[in-house]
Amino acid sequence: MDTVDDRHFERLYRQDDDPWRVATAWYERRKRAVLLATLARERYGHVFEAGCGGGDMTLALAQRCDQLCAVDLAPSALRRVQARLRADPVAAAVRTLALKLPQQWPPVPPGGFDLIVVSELAYYLDDAACALFLARLRSSLGDGGELVACHWRPAFDDRLQPTDRLHDAMGALPGLQRLVHHHEEDFRLDLWRNPS
Repeated sequence: MDTVDDRHFERLYRQDDDPWRVATAWYERRKRAVLLATLARERYGHVFEAGCGGGDMTLALAQRCDQLCAVDLAPSALRRVQARLRADPVAAAVRTLALKLPQQWPPVPPGGFDLIVVSELAYYLDDAACALFLARLRSSLGDGGELVACHWRPAFDDRLQPTDRLHDAMGALPGLQRLVHHHEEDFRLDLWRNPS
């Protein structure tokens, strides 16, 4: 079971603190706005952000929840998030963890997460890691909780899962009901709720 080489992302963040221009590129800013507008609730209790990168989505999510667990594989990315949080009053609500998902997993709060955000991450997982990741997502989602996924659709070198197949697999997780489906040339975004 594996993903793209762990050191790959650390190298990227050591060379450039925003390797995908998440803070400045129109695509990234627009996609983040669409994702945030898609969320069904104004506020959530416990949120898990898988693959937080440099923290642009983290800062936005922290405004809308009581507790946020932001996870990334790259220590350099997490240092950037932590530095940005030091200057923000929402910092007390955010816990950052360096974990290799899905083999490592954050502590799940009693009753599960109210929201799980997976953006630009799961297509780096091979088939076995992806299956484990999906199973852990499902078991970590609380009653009434929401799972939102957003991924780039065009091909790129280190992709291991096609976006459409990945989102279809998420949608096939037992019991989830899709509330939102947004599909365009550049990205796909889906939001599901666990009704039970």
